[in-house]
Amino acid sequence: MSIIHRATLVPSKLDAIAAWIPTQEWAAQSDTTGLEAVGAYRFDDPAGDVGVETHLVRTASGTVFQVPLTYRSAPLDGAEAYLVATMDHSVLGTRWVYDGVGDPVYVTVTTAAIVDGAEQAELVVHSPDGSRTVRESTTRVRGTGGHPSTSPRLYVRRVIDATATELPHLSGTWPGQEAPIPLVELHP
Repeated sequence: MSIIHRATLVPSKLDAIAAWIPTQEWAAQSDTTGLEAVGAYRFDDPAGDVGVETHLVRTASGTVFQVPLTYRSAPLDGAEAYLVATMDHSVLGTRWVYDGVGDPVYVTVTTAAIVDGAEQAELVVHSPDGSRTVRESTTRVRGTGGHPSTSPRLYVRRVIDATATELPHLSGTWPGQEAPIPLVELHP
């Protein structure tokens, strides 16, 4: 179960992503203007310390990018190259936001989801009045299950396409994409 606080974020997640994507080599050949949120999914950090959320965003020209993020209450040692932004969270305070591929928590929980055939976390929204509600995820994901090699490499498809894979992977659907598409693979 992923806990989400009803809060204000500055900058917003979409604003932070929109500022960061044009600086990435994998987006260099794409038009990165007019980004809109398409969907998102979360996994739980077993220790409960790190938020793990992946965003799917679409450009004005229709390209869909996948952006895995982690949210931390303090900087991650040695991960300066993966820092996407710092955010001011009205409930939790300053959050350091990292590209998930550079955060060991993202790598661990995503690999586990693929190997275990798991789905995205249930989203529980905590309101300032203390009430809790379950929110439906905008993106449905599921791992294929399987046994990776002893030291698998996690490969995140940054630019989403429908290319099939025989490797253990995480596939997903979201509004407008009803057939499951591979999103993350485990390479030997």
